[in-house]
Amino acid sequence: MKLVLICLLGLLPFVLGKRRAFLTSRIDPLSDLMVEKINSLNTTWKAGKNFQGLTIDQIKRFCGVRKNKRPNVGIRKGKISIISSIPVEFDSREVWPDCPSISFIRDQGSCGSCWAFSSAEAISDRTCIGSNGTIKVELSAEDVLSCCTDCGFGCNGGFPESAYEYWVTRGLVTGGLFNGEGCQPYKIEPCEHHVPGPRPACTEEPTPACEVTCQSNYNKTYLQDKHFGMRHYSLERDIVQIQSDIMRNGPVTAAFDVYSDFIVYKSGVYQRHSKDLIGSHAVRILGWGVENHVPYWLVANSWNTDWGDQGYFKIHRGQNECGIENNIVTGLPRN
Repeated sequence: MKLVLICLLGLLPFVLGKRRAFLTSRIDPLSDLMVEKINSLNTTWKAGKNFQGLTIDQIKRFCGVRKNKRPNVGIRKGKISIISSIPVEFDSREVWPDCPSISFIRDQGSCGSCWAFSSAEAISDRTCIGSNGTIKVELSAEDVLSCCTDCGFGCNGGFPESAYEYWVTRGLVTGGLFNGEGCQPYKIEPCEHHVPGPRPACTEEPTPACEVTCQSNYNKTYLQDKHFGMRHYSLERDIVQIQSDIMRNGPVTAAFDVYSDFIVYKSGVYQRHSKDLIGSHAVRILGWGVENHVPYWLVANSWNTDWGDQGYFKIHRGQNECGIENNIVTGLPRN
């Protein structure tokens, strides 16, 4: 009996599924060795080089979510009505094709503004969706990055939940990325990630100064251009609740822990194999699906289209991979 029990315990990892392999030592995440090691694991995703000529400290700066959340931010858990029939696949880009902001991949430049970008992006999407496609706007990450005094530390990191609170209480002006017009476009230039080209190097950028005026060629004042949220809320760590809210209202903002192997993500469904934490990052979840029997979230990053899978990535859904299902915030527009 004892021998049988030992044999069963030995088979347990195979019964429950293949055990995840972790890198046994620290590897330079910008090296060819990191790419080779990940691909040799025959995991659910493929690695490749994304950054050229950058240091790990420069890349850490891109991960701008502050962990010590500002107290009394006023954000509450949303009461989500569950949709009874959740599809196997869902992509906001296909469901709401009349909202161009959903399909845009942005570049935060060398600034820890992911918290502002991912929030302004999802808010833009939801503003359009909430208006049935009549309000096509790219709301300004610059506005919340520079003028939200309670959101954190600008390019040195901030809190997505505070960005949503700023939208509800102070509003966001337009940024003008996809239509060439807007009140406050993002001042920090996209920086080079992959191969030598026309974009400048990723030198450290200071937080732009807050301005309460629009650029000179815009036809509205700063206050006239404001778009407001009706309310903001966080979501429970519940897959069906998250899916129901996205299906009803559009993309959401999520924060997750970034490990060193994420830097070399190229395709497939990401799950971490590194134990080296480099920071916390905010992104926009657009939908979900299944690839090779692995469920995933479909996510838009803000590191331009030459990172990852044309700016997007998939991450394992349902097991709170890197904490991504723990930290989701969103809101509804005041249309």
